[in-house]
Amino acid sequence: MADVWSQTTTGMANSSRTFSDMRNVILSAHKNTGAQDKVGFYDNWAENYEQDVALLDYRAPLLAAECVSSFFRGDREKAAVLDVACGTGLVSAHLKKMGFRHFVGIDGSLKMLELAKKTGLYQQLMQCLLGQDEIPVESGTYDIVIIVGALSIGHVPLTVIRELWDATKPGGYVCMTTRGNTDNREYKAELEQMIRAFEEEQKWSRVTVVESEEWEKAVSEQDSGYIPGAIYLYQKGLNAV
Repeated sequence: MADVWSQTTTGMANSSRTFSDMRNVILSAHKNTGAQDKVGFYDNWAENYEQDVALLDYRAPLLAAECVSSFFRGDREKAAVLDVACGTGLVSAHLKKMGFRHFVGIDGSLKMLELAKKTGLYQQLMQCLLGQDEIPVESGTYDIVIIVGALSIGHVPLTVIRELWDATKPGGYVCMTTRGNTDNREYKAELEQMIRAFEEEQKWSRVTVVESEEWEKAVSEQDSGYIPGAIYLYQKGLNAV
């Protein structure tokens, strides 16, 4: 991990970064490491993060925001949005353009949170190591809880799904995404199994599931072109417990 950190640190705010530079960092981000190592990695990546995901043609933040926007029927200006694993604020930036105004962001990386603060999007930002710390919000508080990018192998354990559900108001929406590439297929299958289990327990109901064939550019030798991804939008039951 130290070698990767030096790559990201020496490349900070480097306008000449290439696809190859980005590819090496993305592959390292997907590795299964401990929570503290992962936080250190993202702290060092923060300054180059948006430039690198632009090189990656990372479409998940926009696709997820469009999905939420298409189905949300409440008052957007009053809706409370919890942006989990918010990073630098890409998802909330898209949602703001779609009429949403009230955002709370959570991320494990203080450096990412510092950049998110500079956007002026968030009313509150909190550090939380997902899967290690409980999400620090009251139950049933948010109209929308959205997590983009973090639900994948080597990042966030599936136990966090219950916390996302718990933070959502009865009748509110939970939006989750994951990658569909080769090394994430087992995680994706387990995620879908847990989502179905919650549905069977009537904790939420399916609004839509969107499969995209062009999620982001492939970086692994096992994949080529673009890799697929999926968005899961569910509505919490009014009487769910």
